[in-house]
Amino acid sequence: MANANMLWNSAKILGFPAPIASNVRWARFGYKFRFRHHPFEGSFFFFNSLRFNCSSSNANSVCSGKEYLVLSDEELMKQCEMGTFKASGPGGQHRNKRESAVRLKHIPTGIIAQAVEDRSQHKNRSSALARLRALLALKVRNPVDLEDYSPPPELLQILPPKSTVRPPECGPQIGPNNSKFLPGMQALLDLISTLDGSVSDTAKLLGLTTGALSRLILSDDALRMAVNDIRMSKGMKPLK
Repeated sequence: MANANMLWNSAKILGFPAPIASNVRWARFGYKFRFRHHPFEGSFFFFNSLRFNCSSSNANSVCSGKEYLVLSDEELMKQCEMGTFKASGPGGQHRNKRESAVRLKHIPTGIIAQAVEDRSQHKNRSSALARLRALLALKVRNPVDLEDYSPPPELLQILPPKSTVRPPECGPQIGPNNSKFLPGMQALLDLISTLDGSVSDTAKLLGLTTGALSRLILSDDALRMAVNDIRMSKGMKPLK
């Protein structure tokens, strides 16, 4: 398209239209060129759209942390490098002599999860993948818009019934042993991180007392450690 009479001027992202599927995003670009030595000298715009598939490891940079959690196992594995190795285990005839231990590295984030406890590589792969999902929820933060903030459904589900913003239709409170706890935990950590680690400010937005939110945080060791990492990075004391 370019030639000697076409001068590159600028290009910019014009917006991100609504997704056409849960794992597909569009970005609309505008390209501005200026022609010289031409009867119709001036600036001209060309438009183009690019599609990004969030299940592909080639487009990881446009995926949010939330989207990683909703990927299927197969889609998430496409974003990982998998390695196998021999793990130390019991001696004698039961020693694990095959490379059944599994290590997964999530390419977009660099997060690593592994499983070594089973003699079956397939089972260790499943365990490592489950641990990777938990680590993505714990370590990958998403921006939160505090203006007219309303907790997302996944966060409401893990809040205790005493929350004044939790509607009855949320059903019973979801605990750490439920797979749906991970998205809620991620949303809670996102909010706490946005509020610079303040549990009291977070509690106000969630319709809870500071004590009630603290008990929720302390009910899960991984959540407690993640919150304390945020607080300590802000110079605050850890929760105990």
